[in-house]
Amino acid sequence: MGSSQCRRSKGTTLLVRMDLARIIISEINDQQVVFLREVGGSRAFPILIGLFEAMSIDRRIQGNTPPRPLTHDLLKNAIDELGGEAQDVVITHLVEHTYYAQIRIRKDDDVIELDSRPSDAIALAVHYDPPLPIFVDDEVLDQVT
Repeated sequence: MGSSQCRRSKGTTLLVRMDLARIIISEINDQQVVFLREVGGSRAFPILIGLFEAMSIDRRIQGNTPPRPLTHDLLKNAIDELGGEAQDVVITHLVEHTYYAQIRIRKDDDVIELDSRPSDAIALAVHYDPPLPIFVDDEVLDQVT
């Protein structure tokens, strides 16, 4: 298994490492798009997200830090202050054109999996330096590529 893949601690599901390849923001359309691309592979796919999440992702990629914490800054700060360590984000499944994700947080010897929209999970991931790893369940990739 290469460095771009890992197995979940539970079960045998293959997780594939992805990079945030591109973000498209349209001020006249309420559907923004992030493109994820397989690390070391050829698979890629888009996810439609909201303007707020797209702007949060773009702001961090551009290195623009707001004077006060916004929602994803707040989530990052809460995880850190409560003694957790954000480990990665995982897009876990796709149901009726809706993606589901988890933010995995290590606390002591446990891994806590928080249900999340992929847009919020990706936005949180880019708020870390370096960004948190983004994984996608291989079965999801099979459905969309």
